[in-house]
Amino acid sequence: MTDKLTALHTVIENVERVVVGKREEIELSLTALLANGHVLIEDVPGVGKTMMVRALARSIGADFRRIQFTPDLLPSDVTGISMYNQKTQSFEFRPGPVMGNVVLADEINRTSPKTQSALLEALEEGSVTVDGKTRSLEKLFFVMATQNPIEYGGTYPLPEAQLDRFLLKLKMGYPTEEEELEVLNRVEQHHPIDTLEAVLSRDEVLKMQELAASVFVEESVKRYIINLVKGTREHPDVQLGVSPRGSIALMKGAQAYAFLQGRDYVVPDDVKYLAPRVLAHRIISRPNLEMTDRDGEYVVEDVLSRAHVSLSKRRAVQ
Repeated sequence: MTDKLTALHTVIENVERVVVGKREEIELSLTALLANGHVLIEDVPGVGKTMMVRALARSIGADFRRIQFTPDLLPSDVTGISMYNQKTQSFEFRPGPVMGNVVLADEINRTSPKTQSALLEALEEGSVTVDGKTRSLEKLFFVMATQNPIEYGGTYPLPEAQLDRFLLKLKMGYPTEEEELEVLNRVEQHHPIDTLEAVLSRDEVLKMQELAASVFVEESVKRYIINLVKGTREHPDVQLGVSPRGSIALMKGAQAYAFLQGRDYVVPDDVKYLAPRVLAHRIISRPNLEMTDRDGEYVVEDVLSRAHVSLSKRRAVQ
């Protein structure tokens, strides 16, 4: 356990060589990877979203693919296409960029909903279907999607069904003055991404995903998760609350986060810490509240302030 924990923190430090002052966001991205989930990063252009994805892919020796979403992008540009080969007189499948280990779906909300939906099967099932034939993706499959704030021109809001497929939603934020100075110093002569090397292999990451999934979750913690989710469904400001998929995502995320902290069991604070990032983007507020600050994050924080959990004496002693 100690060796694996050391390796994971080495990955974080490796990414920090490229992305300055964003340790929490890096840890959360790694948490999603360990939980076999996916991440949506929303922020203004130029704050390091793309660079963090590239650095993480390099750090785990993964096959990195990038999809630049544009208004004219077609679903086949994402999943791949069957083309006729005149020499063999048969159709051959040419895989799309989604068939990699770490996939950057860049500016995902700049394309049409039809093309956005091409990712749904890949995100949930780990496969793509082209011309009626389903093809499995790699065992290590991790999507980090970036989107610009929806108030920016030329954006299409992601459908609720697609938002629900992302384990976490993060924001990067602007760096501090000292952090930005450090960025300038690091890229003055060459970019640190060019010298970044892998510190973990893909097989090691898959093994850690299995170990994270085996982290113990006490029944009282599971009930705490259920109470949080139930609270979003019953909240007066909510039109559509969190689905059972959100409950699963919160538990899986808590397992991975506990593993990253060096524990083989989940504590309520793991759930409480992750809840706003896992649940908020799955909530649809009532139409009359869309222009207020009573959004998904507000609802989750309000529910958290009311929910309580009591662990059994057996787990509390441990």
